[in-house]
Amino acid sequence: DVLGLPEVAADDNFFALGGHSLLATLLVGRIRTALDAETEIRTLFEHPTVASLAAALEDAGRPARPPLTARPRPDALPLSYAQRRLWFLHRLDGPSATYNIPFAVRLDGALDADALRLALHDVVARHAPLRTVFPERGGHPVQHVLAPEDARPVLPVDSVDEDKGADRIAEAVAEPIDVERELPLRATLLRLADESHVLVLVIHHIAADGSSLAPLVRDLGTAYRARLGGAAPAWTPPPVDYADYTLWQRELLGDETDPDSPVSRQLAFWRDALAGLPACVELPRDRPRPSAPRHEGATHHFAVDDATAGRIAALARENGCSVFMVLRAALALLLSRHGAGEDVPLGTAVAGRTDEATADLVGFFVNTLVLRTDLSGDPTFRELLHRVKEFDLAAHAHQDVPFERLVELLNPARAQHHPLFQTMLVLQNHTPADPVDLPGLTVHGVPADLGASKFDLSFTFVETPGGADAPGGMRASVDYATELFDADTVRGLADRLVRLLGTVTEDPGLPLHAYDVLGDAENARLARWGTGPTRDLPEETFPALFAHRVRQTPDAPAVRDAHTTLTYRELDARADALARRLAARGIGPEDRVAV
Repeated sequence: DVLGLPEVAADDNFFALGGHSLLATLLVGRIRTALDAETEIRTLFEHPTVASLAAALEDAGRPARPPLTARPRPDALPLSYAQRRLWFLHRLDGPSATYNIPFAVRLDGALDADALRLALHDVVARHAPLRTVFPERGGHPVQHVLAPEDARPVLPVDSVDEDKGADRIAEAVAEPIDVERELPLRATLLRLADESHVLVLVIHHIAADGSSLAPLVRDLGTAYRARLGGAAPAWTPPPVDYADYTLWQRELLGDETDPDSPVSRQLAFWRDALAGLPACVELPRDRPRPSAPRHEGATHHFAVDDATAGRIAALARENGCSVFMVLRAALALLLSRHGAGEDVPLGTAVAGRTDEATADLVGFFVNTLVLRTDLSGDPTFRELLHRVKEFDLAAHAHQDVPFERLVELLNPARAQHHPLFQTMLVLQNHTPADPVDLPGLTVHGVPADLGASKFDLSFTFVETPGGADAPGGMRASVDYATELFDADTVRGLADRLVRLLGTVTEDPGLPLHAYDVLGDAENARLARWGTGPTRDLPEETFPALFAHRVRQTPDAPAVRDAHTTLTYRELDARADALARRLAARGIGPEDRVAV
């Protein structure tokens, strides 16, 4: 059921059949509900077949965590931990498009705009986060869930020329949402022709995450079909909603003052796992880091070929790992070779839907994990992969601690960069399909880039299916902060990552130093730089040449910064004065002086 297959044999491997970390999380939740047994993702990696997993579950204990069920609502409904962080960022920076989730689809055919508008109202009524505002009460943010009749988003129809459509989409997704006063969902319908439209939805991250789009668009299709027939959708209300989750989350984690509570145990793990974490992983940049990040970004798209993607999957299976772990090990190696050192933290997003009841809900469930990579000792890539596996499985076992609480616990030095990590890695696993099933319409996705970047670099990989006899490749992209990097710099990084994935999967037994991250053209260019034309130089020393220039043009500018210009005469005088002060302190030729 989790894999979407008609049947599975007892000796079939979960990961060989297409399983991955997200599906493993869903399976753990399904086991908890159906079998009343507690297990974790590590167990699936160690026992990936039905037979071996069944044997392992014989010794599994009863679920320790409370089930997610409907709960009484307090007068002041708190925000989830993840929502609180976005709310405080909203208060600090003001309304911003940085945390907008854009979704755009082209609709070709006879569209009933009124039915679509009513269907949108139905979806907002069904999913409470889409009709929630987040005001402050008594000095704290709260969730104020509006009644369905008070939360009916408008659906303006704008006529746009076909060649202006992309610009209009960009404008729509870049418009900020004030989460304290406005609905967190905004919709626009662009009319390109009588039977050609683009539906643009923008949802603030405080109300949804990437996994929320699947139930949202499914319900939109159901509601549109019903409204075409002149009726409201006859669906069953969900047994729980996001408000129940925010209350359950606190019950699940427990009290930090109790050393035996889940939150205390998980915080202790993270405190040890991230002790001594580098404050910032600095890569060669094209510009200095600004004092206040503007979060302006761009996206570079690239791809991993079918053959390399097949070897990545094979290497993962051979080592009991996931495809994500192979990608993470390779990315950490790439960054290390670009100056990141041997201790490389990467961020990743986990769905956070650890209870089966959350599967069909719209809401902000996703959590961020910090995955530390130890490249010390020049291990082989295979050895690095096993280090990555061990850390990742331990991290997933302690994924309930909100990233926001982790930042508070570790209290990294406040700076101009993202806390705890600056590079993000995400692997999306999905089967391509029409994003919305709307009767009578041909629907396909339309690019809707925000032009924003929350991190220095954010790599996203999407597995694509292959044919009957060949593995699929991977589509990939990297969002980057344009205030730090040029497009050519990021393009070079992406090219090197693809090249590195090819070499490490061809021979994973080599020590890390043996992998060349540069291509032939880059190596040739470096060789030319190192063996360029030579010229005869005068025999005079640099001090002699400088003294000659002082005599020749004493009043010409020698050095200049934003505020001061020194002539050769002034620079010579300052150098002599400094030399006399050093000599007075006993410093002579060949002595080292800190600068």
